[in-house]
Amino acid sequence: MKRPFIMAMLAGAVLVAGALFGAGPAQAADVPAEFGTDWHDPVTAAPPVEKPTGTSCRVTLAEAQFRDFTPYRGTYTPPRGCGNRWSKVVLRLDGTVEGRQFDRLGYLHVGGVEILRTSTPEPSPDGIEWSVEKDVTRYSDTFRRARDVEILIGNVVDDTYTGVLDVKVTLTFFAGGPAATPDRVLTLGDGGTLTVPRNSERILAEVYATGSGGGCEEFWYLSVPDSAPYSCRAGGGPYREVQITVDGELAGIAAPFPQVWTGGWSNPFLWYVLPGPRAFDVQPIEYDLTPFAGLLDDGRPHRIGVSVVGVPEGQDGWSAPVNVLLWQDAGRAHVTGKLTAHHVGDLANSSTYTAGSPERVDTEGAHRLTVAGYVDTSHGRVTTTVTRALATTSTHRWTDGEDTDGLDATWSDDASVTVDGPGGQPAGTTRTHRLYTMNGTTTLGADARLRTVLTLGDRASVTESQGGRRTGWSRLDDTYTGDAAYTTGVPREERHAVGTSSERYRQHGSAGCYDRTVTTAQGVVTEDRDHC
Repeated sequence: MKRPFIMAMLAGAVLVAGALFGAGPAQAADVPAEFGTDWHDPVTAAPPVEKPTGTSCRVTLAEAQFRDFTPYRGTYTPPRGCGNRWSKVVLRLDGTVEGRQFDRLGYLHVGGVEILRTSTPEPSPDGIEWSVEKDVTRYSDTFRRARDVEILIGNVVDDTYTGVLDVKVTLTFFAGGPAATPDRVLTLGDGGTLTVPRNSERILAEVYATGSGGGCEEFWYLSVPDSAPYSCRAGGGPYREVQITVDGELAGIAAPFPQVWTGGWSNPFLWYVLPGPRAFDVQPIEYDLTPFAGLLDDGRPHRIGVSVVGVPEGQDGWSAPVNVLLWQDAGRAHVTGKLTAHHVGDLANSSTYTAGSPERVDTEGAHRLTVAGYVDTSHGRVTTTVTRALATTSTHRWTDGEDTDGLDATWSDDASVTVDGPGGQPAGTTRTHRLYTMNGTTTLGADARLRTVLTLGDRASVTESQGGRRTGWSRLDDTYTGDAAYTTGVPREERHAVGTSSERYRQHGSAGCYDRTVTTAQGVVTEDRDHC
């Protein structure tokens, strides 16, 4: 027997990027006994992008149909009538697709800067529409000049997979008081080199890291050691860590988000209306490279490298484009400084296979990094200390033939950034705790009925303090649950598919409360409720 769980996932593609927003309060509707040929357009419980009032200008970045892997290329021209300093810039992608199609991965570049990574929903035979919004104000420097535009959502259209992806992308600029955005947004040059202005006093790198492309790295969290009898083997097992280096020296570590795309876990009926967390909003990993500013500000090119720990040698499947965000010292042409501390902990990665029925792999991993450095600016010496600590645990169980395949996993990523500035002010510290969870099982019965039960969690807490006193805080809890089943090996109309799903997105903190639940059954939205 073929291994249905893995084989079905290998058949799909993958995707990328913004925050999908959808319908308002659900209307009373009859829930069908099973999925039909149409269902509710995709929606998430995540909040829409807040928009200022007043004057705004809209620019169309791209209008394209994607049938293959040919990118759309065009030119961006800055808006007229809204100045060149904006309070907010909002990107919107509107798409339509009908027929049959896999989930697809896409990117949008303006002047070489990646401003959107997104994935697509899988369509109904009758067709769907979806929209993605993203706050892209941080890229304002990119938008102040005419730029080349490139967008690609790689697709395959043939006699079986008929869905053509028809998309339009716009930017809306809101005039008013300028937001506190980076002074420059850079990309890497040939060979991964970076040359920054010599007065850079704060440097952030963001990496849109995704495992994708249809191979095993698309669902890396299910890979096992080479000794285990499973369809996706990867040397040391499923531990993955995204690292960034400066001239070969480790500068940042991070846990990748365990993405589940809209064909994931062998069961598209889980995702037709509600995608998993971040499936339509692939957020970049952020690294604070300010401790290295003294080194980078020497006016010379430096090599910036990104790699993923755990990927078997010679195997690809990861995309990791890099943007670099810079804040410059307006009062000094050259900022000097020094890296003062660099402590790399031992990387712990243990993945143990236990034979039996079911087979089992238990994985534990951890890593820690601390870097510190100072810059001498026109307003005094500023010292930045960055600490990051990663940990993961997972238990993967499966039966012979992978007819039953389950995973229970958690990933934590804790970061602390302390900035000690001039004037005798107490140091300010931002602490961020991220926790990702995945708990699910796919089972194929003797009657060819495949069922998936799955819970996903995306949680984060951020605390800002100064002199030991809390000055701001926020808490995020985005939880998805789903249960869907269908008959395999038969035409679509004979699958008799059923499925329920629910997402609750909660965000509380100094800025207020957002708490929304969306629930579906057989493709119908049965609840859309605000709890605040």
